[in-house]
Amino acid sequence: MPVVLATGNPHKVSEVAGILGPGWEVVAEDVEVEETGETFEENALIKARAAAAGAVSRARTGAEPPCVLVLADDSGIEVDALGGEPGVRSARWVPEGEWIPSLLRALDGVPADARTARYVCAAAAVWPDGREHVVRGTVDGTVALEPVGTGGFGYDPVMVPAEGDGRTFAEMTVTEKQALSHRGRAFRALLSVLAEEPPRR
Repeated sequence: MPVVLATGNPHKVSEVAGILGPGWEVVAEDVEVEETGETFEENALIKARAAAAGAVSRARTGAEPPCVLVLADDSGIEVDALGGEPGVRSARWVPEGEWIPSLLRALDGVPADARTARYVCAAAAVWPDGREHVVRGTVDGTVALEPVGTGGFGYDPVMVPAEGDGRTFAEMTVTEKQALSHRGRAFRALLSVLAEEPPRR
């Protein structure tokens, strides 16, 4: 089943495709839209709606077949010692190359037991007929004292999930990460919704 994923992040495309499984053909579309929402859910829907509107417009001109379904997500890390920041601004509070250094500087001097945090992902689906659904997936953990591991992306080298074995997400295999991650949980929940309301060809 073809599906459009509203993102320009190739890491996210690969991860979502793996979570959805072989029954889905994921095509990425980088939507140029400002994420003005105050929640992860609002931003996920903003991106999904923008991609859906673009796909419908192109289909009407005959540029491409009608879009079956559009998905999008918004995700980030909420750090308790920082009052929940960077939260929905996780991808925008500093340039990408400074995400982890800035986070570690902000937590300098904070003891290990007070470095609690959570990954949050809101995954949204928008159907061509206007139906919408959004779900949330979370995973609690702690921010490591220094980055460890080379896998994953984003804040993975410093995020240690509480349900894991002490490794950061960046130290895990793809399968291990998907089993615990916020994005894995959100998109698996979305799959349950899609099973009840399947896209129409």
